[in-house]
Amino acid sequence: MRADARRNAEKLRAAAAELFSERGLNAPLKEIARRAGVSHGTLYNLFGSREALIDEVVADLAAQRLGEVAEQALAAEDAWDGFAHYIEKLGELQATDPAINDVVSGRYPAAERLMAVCARCHRDAGRIIERAQRAGALRPDFTGEDLLFILSANALLAHAAKDTAPDVWRRGVAFMLDGLRTEAAHPLPAAPLTPEQLYAIMGNLTGTP
Repeated sequence: MRADARRNAEKLRAAAAELFSERGLNAPLKEIARRAGVSHGTLYNLFGSREALIDEVVADLAAQRLGEVAEQALAAEDAWDGFAHYIEKLGELQATDPAINDVVSGRYPAAERLMAVCARCHRDAGRIIERAQRAGALRPDFTGEDLLFILSANALLAHAAKDTAPDVWRRGVAFMLDGLRTEAAHPLPAAPLTPEQLYAIMGNLTGTP
């Protein structure tokens, strides 16, 4: 790669990192190119697609952030405290970095590295849930699909409230956690989501098939 192309690629990575963090992974590519001071065509010539740019810019950072939260949760001596920490920290990431919710929901299936991060996140969540349930602290009917469904709703509300009440999502998460304790459990009025139903719902939310 020529020196000028390397410089342009670096400027595009920096601009993409900023805009993805501000607006999520659907940030306009033309705006990324404009902020980097290059043409839209240059972006496509260097990266080829939105998904390739996402993999280049977001995958490693998302893996680090989500991995750290999971490690902290699994290292907690008390399984419920670890579970609550995981939920709270994921909620915080969603509220402060819109790209994280796009990662967790698997919004861009053609971004292969990002999907690997998403899959690892779901596996870690399953381990954290099972650990809290084995300890008798988390209601036994709670599933990984329930978690993603609830977190997706939290992300939408946190984004809508960010300029008016930026911390109000914490109140919703606290109510949710209280309702997930084993002693608070009551029979549920609907069956749990299947993975297929969950992915269909996520597609409706994000506009991806």
